[in-house]
Amino acid sequence: MDTLNDFEFKQKKYMPVFPKAIGKPTIYIEGYPCEDDEPMAATEFHGLQINIFFDQLFRYFSVHEHIHIGVDNFIYYEKGDITKCVAPDIFVVFGVDKYPLRRSFYTWSEGAAPVTVFEFLSDTTADKDRHEKVQVYLKDMGAREYFIHQPEMDKPAEFRGWQRSPSGDIVEIEPDAEGGLFSEVLNLWLRWENDQTTHVRLMRPYLPDGTPITTSMEIKHLLEQEKTLREEEQHRREEEQYRREEAEAKANELEAEVERLRAQIANTNNESK
Repeated sequence: MDTLNDFEFKQKKYMPVFPKAIGKPTIYIEGYPCEDDEPMAATEFHGLQINIFFDQLFRYFSVHEHIHIGVDNFIYYEKGDITKCVAPDIFVVFGVDKYPLRRSFYTWSEGAAPVTVFEFLSDTTADKDRHEKVQVYLKDMGAREYFIHQPEMDKPAEFRGWQRSPSGDIVEIEPDAEGGLFSEVLNLWLRWENDQTTHVRLMRPYLPDGTPITTSMEIKHLLEQEKTLREEEQHRREEEQYRREEAEAKANELEAEVERLRAQIANTNNESK
């Protein structure tokens, strides 16, 4: 089984199972603002982290038509109250149609709330991300998991997660020996690594067996490598075929030469008689 087919098999094996939401896709509801004057990312570090992580989740969950991945969208979680609004860096919703894309997400209209939320710490929001938003996301909005991560390498590493227990209590997720956090909802490991080229501390998702979910650039390189390997294998086979044909031709030439010599010897013997 080749690398890509192997990953597709695992992707189906580990994909979360959940019911379809009872609402309907809603692009926009009049009276609920869908944008503000705030930039999408606080810094280039945050922008790169958000883009790469969104790309990984979006591609991984693309095989399921009822998983929606949002990035910096407004989420309204109480009908009639525009103050009940949050805009996490990335969020995942189960049970709703992937498309159409939404200008904002309305939990009462869609019949579902985000199950997992991600925030990447910045100087202006870090305190709220660590404290206030834990309550807002997990209690008020109804998410099941919430993760925060510091993407700037020149600042201390900070990677934490919380989840709602079956009884409704908020419990911090215990990291493993390497500092990774497991998302029970997404059925994915979350780990970070330092990217020395960009100087970004990247949080990345992994399958439960440790298989990394690649970025678009990595999958492009992987495809190129597999293409190169196929071409090299084809070239090797062609070389082997050429050598076999060349050996057969030489064998045929040798056999013909032996037959010629035999005929010549026979003629010589006949003439001597």
